[in-house]
Amino acid sequence: MKAGDAAPSMTPRRPRAARYTVEQGRALPLGATADRLGVNFAVHAPGAEKVEICLYSDGENESGRVALPGFTAGTWHGHIKNIKPGQRYGLRVHGPYDPSKGQRFNPAKLLIDPYARALDRPVMGADDQFGYELGHEDEDHAISGVDNGATAPKSIVVRSRFDWDDDAHPRVPPAETVFYEMHVKGFTQTLEGVPEHLRGTYAGLGSEAAVGYLKQLGVTSIELLPVQAFVDDKRLVDAGLANYWGYNTIAFFAPEPRYAANRADGGTDEFKAMVRALHAADIEVILDVVYNHTAEGNHLGPTLSLKGIDNGAYYRLSPEDTRFYVDYTGTGNTVDTSSPAALRLVMDSLRYWVTEMHVDGFRFDLACSLGRDVSGAFTHRAAFFAAVAQDPVLSRVKLIAEPWDLGPDGYQVGGFPDGWMEWNGRYRDVVRDYWRGTDGSLPGFAACLCGSADLLEHRRRPATDSVNIVTVHDGFTLADLVSYNEKHNEANQEDSRDGENHNRSWNCGAEGETDDAGVLELRGRQMRNFLATLFVSHGTPLLLGGDEHARTQNGNNNGYCQDSPLSWYDWEHAGRNEAQRRFTEALIALRAELPALRTATASSGRADCVGVHWHSVWGLPMTPEEWDDPQSRCVAALMETDAGHGAAVVLFNASGEDATFTLPEEDQPRTWTVRVDTRTAEVPPPDAQPVEPGTQYVLPAHSMAILTATSHTAHP
Repeated sequence: MKAGDAAPSMTPRRPRAARYTVEQGRALPLGATADRLGVNFAVHAPGAEKVEICLYSDGENESGRVALPGFTAGTWHGHIKNIKPGQRYGLRVHGPYDPSKGQRFNPAKLLIDPYARALDRPVMGADDQFGYELGHEDEDHAISGVDNGATAPKSIVVRSRFDWDDDAHPRVPPAETVFYEMHVKGFTQTLEGVPEHLRGTYAGLGSEAAVGYLKQLGVTSIELLPVQAFVDDKRLVDAGLANYWGYNTIAFFAPEPRYAANRADGGTDEFKAMVRALHAADIEVILDVVYNHTAEGNHLGPTLSLKGIDNGAYYRLSPEDTRFYVDYTGTGNTVDTSSPAALRLVMDSLRYWVTEMHVDGFRFDLACSLGRDVSGAFTHRAAFFAAVAQDPVLSRVKLIAEPWDLGPDGYQVGGFPDGWMEWNGRYRDVVRDYWRGTDGSLPGFAACLCGSADLLEHRRRPATDSVNIVTVHDGFTLADLVSYNEKHNEANQEDSRDGENHNRSWNCGAEGETDDAGVLELRGRQMRNFLATLFVSHGTPLLLGGDEHARTQNGNNNGYCQDSPLSWYDWEHAGRNEAQRRFTEALIALRAELPALRTATASSGRADCVGVHWHSVWGLPMTPEEWDDPQSRCVAALMETDAGHGAAVVLFNASGEDATFTLPEEDQPRTWTVRVDTRTAEVPPPDAQPVEPGTQYVLPAHSMAILTATSHTAHP
């Protein structure tokens, strides 16, 4: 068949199957909606010529095929009687196959319903998923006639009757929020106390052992790496690897089935039970979501769902040649949220996860892609942002942007609308630079400590909009940040070409594992410096799961394909780093105790920082010359609130030598108590003595200390 021909004849003869009664049904809601008489199906495919629902008695055998009789405003619809929740199905969509015109209909491919609430299996890349003939000299112009109905993942009709009991959103205020980024499987796979058959699952994360650990640690909100159904693409499958992180979404409504202990409903009720258990402990559930692209890739990628339903209605196609895709994401395609069809799909999915699955917010991967208008320009007035802002459901949950993509003007830290929080990549870079002793890093470090006002204050956004990160899933863990100068990604089978090359890391004198006691002591101190900095900074802290017990990936800074002990939390190793976990718990508790550390007001660095007064090692206000000296490594920050309580003095020494600080003199002298000194993991430090204003405190090289006011003395 030539490109441009209609493709219905490509569908092989269907098997003998039962007869089903179908009526016009309704165009809304989209997807499969069960009622007492059957199931209504609605598929938005304005360019299609026919849409068929293929019904399956099991995972492989088709039991019937029904053409949807209704067509309203671009949506095909029909009500099929006498089928029930639990029914497996797929879509076959007929229409022209002409890649040069952006048309990729191929009814030989069984497609996932984009509104499917569940899938019956994980989606693994395979040759029969491609809509064109693999290896053909005409590439994607040569349509494939290979039918994949037996092997394709099936959508499941879901009608949940889950008992939420008295579940309620914790709604943790931004100023009290502590995020914990984690992986469902990685966190629970070896966690003692989780029954073995539940390890790696939603049920495991909702278990008493898992929830109890998180509660003890003190985090308020877990941020889960992607749990919407995703694809292990064929390249990884062929290499014996997996898409462990999950940033390859294919079904925006369906929980990833590989994390379900019970797959009868694709894990829907199990996911809900997990959320309910976490809410009972007042812990929020935030989803890392990938709406910027799908797993269908570029013009040579597989045909799994949207590409075969109506390619041009959902994706940004190149205006120069609609055979190709606009790729702002680096994955091959970009979902076009300036298109009504794609925008509705994303918005419906978000509302579903809040109203039906009870999640508390979202972290949007490559969020700049969602904020681009028809021309491709990023604007905080984009259709997606406007839709979210006026939505009565979504405007009340936590919205967190990864504020960059690969498109023009793609780095937008500080550029998102009111109501949005943002991962602060500049905070990460500057804090890393300061603690590895980079010249000229002190002013930027001070600005980050004060809530990055230079990024937020111009639109009067609060400091809590800055999600402060030192380490996240993408890059070195905290232990590796202080143990490796170079990435070591050999396990990924890409000759270490993958992963970030500029990590701003420092191995403290030896690359990787070492028995050198001095190096190990310095590494421990540096990890404590990063943790303490994170929790005294204004803004909203995010802790990478496992950093509290020095989890390592042996220098791999791109573990996206490592579903293995390399990426799983090593709880036996964690037991050997119990001191660091207790140190982290103490920091989180100290932050909750002291309002001065949790101010919601963004303020610039240097002398005009609201709530923070900067002093040199001499106890005097920092001068412009001291700020501008590239060799400056030491500074003291006096943090307090207007109410005058919960004050702290934080001393920083990123130099290679001991520093003697003089505590600032005050009109109303206060006695200070040493609460944290990173030369030790003990909190408070052993034998800590009260410190009076004007007296001295010696801080070792590469360390910091936190002192809090314990009393006021009468002014003479």
